[in-house]
Amino acid sequence: MKALILVDIQNDFCPGGALAVADGDAVVPIANRLMDAVDVVLATQDWHPANHGSFASNNPGRKLFDLGDLGGLPQVMWPDHCVQWTGGAQFHPGLDTKRITRVFPKGTDATIDSYSGFFDNGKRKATGLGHWLKAMGVTEVLICGLATDYCVKATAIDAAGLGFRTVLVEDACRGVGMKSTDVLNALAAMRASGVVVTTSHTVQRG
Repeated sequence: MKALILVDIQNDFCPGGALAVADGDAVVPIANRLMDAVDVVLATQDWHPANHGSFASNNPGRKLFDLGDLGGLPQVMWPDHCVQWTGGAQFHPGLDTKRITRVFPKGTDATIDSYSGFFDNGKRKATGLGHWLKAMGVTEVLICGLATDYCVKATAIDAAGLGFRTVLVEDACRGVGMKSTDVLNALAAMRASGVVVTTSHTVQRG
């Protein structure tokens, strides 16, 4: 059984959002097409409380994109984004959300960030996504969304680590790219973890 995991295709990560990824909305039509190639579609959703410790605004003296500490882990100081119940936290309006079977929120604990759709950054708590996939008999996952060098990377590496055949659909992802090498390094890290990197043109239809 094959699943598609849509990673954080939310308004705040798309052009005009609080933490916009360049060309982020370009993943939407590809993601919609990929839904035809799988048995089940799932989504992760950044779902932060307003007092989240990863927000620069909640860390006096810190500037946006500074590297700080949260929960004993290195933490980028992000703009306020994907705050629970706000428009920025909602899925992009072009995404075919009626085909999503289940949404797994992440980043809900103000004391630790959560890039992966499976665990928080310290692997202290699970979101339930891994258990759900295994309970449903899923053996292969396709992954796409935002952003390649953060949440997509973490989700793909964790999926492979949990034993799923993991395929990253590269053209259905976009990266933050704070450094020019960040996206390339993320792709290399995923490949090193056993993730297959491909494009939507090579994905076999279900």
